[in-house]
Amino acid sequence: AAAAALGLLPLGKTQSPESLLDIAARKVAEKWPFQRVEERFERIPEPVQRRIVYWSFPRSEREICMYSSFNTGAEDPSAGPGGAAA
Repeated sequence: AAAAALGLLPLGKTQSPESLLDIAARKVAEKWPFQRVEERFERIPEPVQRRIVYWSFPRSEREICMYSSFNTGAEDPSAGPGGAAA
């Protein structure tokens, strides 16, 4: 409230620090696939699992398009469906 009063933040907008759970889950998601985390640790509390899964998904539209593409790069892009040239 004091920062908003000084004009450092827009009125009605306050910032709160990121939770330790979110910081840790984001760092885990950046380094390891969730499947590996599940295999490595016997018991993971459900709230922790949810946050790791949340941070495992890409954030930008470009990354979403890249990861959702069915083209693996193994096929010739000029080939038609089924790998046959058009």
